[in-house]
Amino acid sequence: MTIFKTDVNAYTKVSDGGKNLKVLKKEEFEKYNPSVLGLGNISNKSTASGSIAAVFDLQGFTHFCKQIDPQLSVPLFLSEYLDWIFKAIREETTRKEFPEGNHLWHGLPFLTKFMGDGLLILWDTENVHEVQQHNLIITLSVICEKYANEFLPKMKKKVCEPPSALRCGVAKGTVYSVGDGNDFVGPCINLSARLQKLDSFTFAFSRRGFNPEEKFEPEVLTDWILKKVNIRGMGEGELIYLLKSEFEKAAPDIQNRYIDP
Repeated sequence: MTIFKTDVNAYTKVSDGGKNLKVLKKEEFEKYNPSVLGLGNISNKSTASGSIAAVFDLQGFTHFCKQIDPQLSVPLFLSEYLDWIFKAIREETTRKEFPEGNHLWHGLPFLTKFMGDGLLILWDTENVHEVQQHNLIITLSVICEKYANEFLPKMKKKVCEPPSALRCGVAKGTVYSVGDGNDFVGPCINLSARLQKLDSFTFAFSRRGFNPEEKFEPEVLTDWILKKVNIRGMGEGELIYLLKSEFEKAAPDIQNRYIDP
């Protein structure tokens, strides 16, 4: 992403009907074009690759930004939140640490994109063992839990009414490069964004492309519940996994929207 900004030297004065007008120079005016998106050559052929997409969203961030003098609280919160979540991903990705480096449960993401009140994160699935892909789901769910149990209590002592929860939706599929590969699009990205908005649930992942019944350890699988639900704009009868503890706490009218497959 490139910031489009003009300075005083980008303007000149012209006379029009006896009036002096301040105008933006032609060459500066033409600079506002797709290059400001920072995507490179958008006409480049798109490359498809397998990916796991996760969308993290801060619940209540809009309300948080409406407080008195948000310029005093929002930068502090975002700075600490981004430091924390990158650290949390590194920590939860690490299986064992050695002086020479880290042995990982799964690879680190190849794309992390800031979206104002959320993060889009993509992991490569090409030549990645299915066990590692399922380990990633556990990593992401633990990070949401750590936000509530570790990060949020600390931030409540620093800012007023910080975002009350970290929500995450996860989906597997194909993503397609845009331009020089600085960004990606794909249905799994859209699906993960929808999943993080499901009612009161902080974590959900699509069954599509995953096989938790075989890849999760039995004691881990008992923490999850499989449901069928309609996803707005994506289709009907999507199979998703929710945390059983969260589903059981949901109001009856919410539970009724999620059907046993």
